[in-house]
Amino acid sequence: MRLLDARRAGCGWSASSRGHGLGLRVPPRRSKPVPASPHSSVVTRRILRSLERHHPAASTELVFRTPFELLAATILSAQCTDERVNQVTPALFARYPNPGAMAMVEPEGLESLIRSTGFFRAKARSLVGMARAVVERHGGEIPADLSALVALPGVGRKTANVVLGHALGVPGFPVDRHVLRVANRLGIAHSADPVVVEHQLGGALPPARWTLASDTLILHGRRICKPRPLCDRCHARGDCLYLTATPSSVAAPDRRAGDAPSSFARPQARGAKKR
Repeated sequence: MRLLDARRAGCGWSASSRGHGLGLRVPPRRSKPVPASPHSSVVTRRILRSLERHHPAASTELVFRTPFELLAATILSAQCTDERVNQVTPALFARYPNPGAMAMVEPEGLESLIRSTGFFRAKARSLVGMARAVVERHGGEIPADLSALVALPGVGRKTANVVLGHALGVPGFPVDRHVLRVANRLGIAHSADPVVVEHQLGGALPPARWTLASDTLILHGRRICKPRPLCDRCHARGDCLYLTATPSSVAAPDRRAGDAPSSFARPQARGAKKR
């Protein structure tokens, strides 16, 4: 089975595509047929069950109390760690606890509060623009609809799915760079396009499992299936196409080696984009 070019499987992405005519429980229709994944749905579900046992109770690491807080925190997480975002948001939300409050400030008023997350000027504009749009279009309530969410400033498809699945009780399958890398390596997806991967994985699972599956793949990508993977620690190695096709020197890396293989190098930061 031919594997996706490693350089594409390991790349980052910015989910700026907008949905059209989207329902709440299924991915949107695409004009082109979605290519099949190398593994069947049965094998995909088996792999994900194994990873879920390996990473029990996987969930977002962003701390939030309301859909608005999660939406704002996810915007801030672009090119920034969740740990850093969690250090910034308590003071931010103490001053601006809801869209109405944040809509009243100019972007410059947020910059000092979020400076340490990086790209703070662009993020401040996105946060204020998002808050104002939520107030003007949705009466101050975060909409439980993918197409409405991605129409907000600074909100891409991944961010929208994070908020739907974790804060609004609507099935969503966030696909970030970890999901892209892990899913393509395992063979449960076969594309560098996050929307295609969302369709492939979502089609193999019931909607109720989408968010947990995404969280599990993200955690696996952070802990085990890194750009330089720790294959000997992976519970899905028996089904992994990457391990089958990769020399043992890469599959079981020297722990002292700090650099990732060039084909799986992390992308350079490109600024705060819709995610």
